[in-house]
Amino acid sequence: MAAALAATVGLTLAACGSDDSDGGSDDGGDTITLGIIPSWTDGLSMAYLWKNVLEDEGYTVEIEEVTEAAPLYTGVAQGDVDVYPSAWPEVTHASYMEKYGDDLEVLGTYYDDAKLTFAVPEYTDIDSIEDLTGEADRFDGRIVGIEPGAGLTEVTTNSVMPEYGLDGDYELVTSSTTAMLAELETAVNNEEDIVVTLWRPFWANSAYPVKDLEDPKGALGEPEGLAAVATDGFSDEFPDVAEMMANATLDDDQYGSLEDLVVNEFGEGKEEEAVAQWLEDNPDWVESLSS
Repeated sequence: MAAALAATVGLTLAACGSDDSDGGSDDGGDTITLGIIPSWTDGLSMAYLWKNVLEDEGYTVEIEEVTEAAPLYTGVAQGDVDVYPSAWPEVTHASYMEKYGDDLEVLGTYYDDAKLTFAVPEYTDIDSIEDLTGEADRFDGRIVGIEPGAGLTEVTTNSVMPEYGLDGDYELVTSSTTAMLAELETAVNNEEDIVVTLWRPFWANSAYPVKDLEDPKGALGEPEGLAAVATDGFSDEFPDVAEMMANATLDDDQYGSLEDLVVNEFGEGKEEEAVAQWLEDNPDWVESLSS
């Protein structure tokens, strides 16, 4: 399968106009660094997907793991990281784009309906963020969040909590995505009430019996696109790769199956095997990169 995929990718790049002068692998030893926050599984999944595709073409691909969004954007802006393959540049990470935008380039949007959410278990009898008002005791006065530097954390702190008057009665507890999911799992197993910050697309929405709370004031922001964001000048150095990333798209079924394979069916340490399975199941995706 690897040989067949390599041949397919080779044809893809040929169709994009690849030659030795364009920064392709025939120049020998071209290395592309992809930056991710491992607990944010959209970036994890996309990084290993691109690693498979680009390595079959002959590039050397390194995956750089960081723990927060701020150092990741700093790394891309400074050129220490070439591409953040699943950025949220329009809303969630807008402040980072404003800060570093002159040193970044958006290569393309691969998914166009991402959104931030507040969620509770399905058995919790509230349906809107407005319903959290006056209910702090049942949630122990806690909204369980993710990393302190996440865009979702910023939006929750600066928009959602003040807009709905929650900042007096609730504390936003930040730590990590992993810790948030552990609390969510414990609460669900014990049929306890909990409110967490989540987002879509994200595998946890299917893995746990949760429901999104309505956001009638729009404090979480509009749906946005997930994009590959690169250091400025990347498309000049790697025009073929930039064109492929510009052409890449995933619909809900494709994205859901990719993340489910990477996170759940194969799991940590087997990301490359998961991606290989996904590409075998979706053979037309590589061909779409040349369209």
